[in-house]
Amino acid sequence: MVLAEVRIELKKGVADPEGANTRKALELLGFKGVDGVSSIRTWVIRLDEKDPKKARARVDEMCRRLLSNPVIHNYKIEMI
Repeated sequence: MVLAEVRIELKKGVADPEGANTRKALELLGFKGVDGVSSIRTWVIRLDEKDPKKARARVDEMCRRLLSNPVIHNYKIEMI
C-alpha cells in the first residue's frame, strides 16, 4: 500500500472567499495582525500499488481529471 498526500491551492490572483471570511472572523474574535488566510484542500489517498512511480502517476491523473481545476488550482503530490 502507498499513501499520497495531495495539496490543492488556488492560483495567485484567484479570489479566496473562504480565506477572506475566515480572516474577518478571526479579527472579530480579537485576533489582531492577521495579514491573510488562504484555504487549502488536502487529500490523503491510499493506493493498493507497490510501485511508487506508478502510484504517483495514478494520483497525478486523479488530480488532472477530478481533484483540481487547472484554470484556478495548483496541486502538489507528496508520497508519504
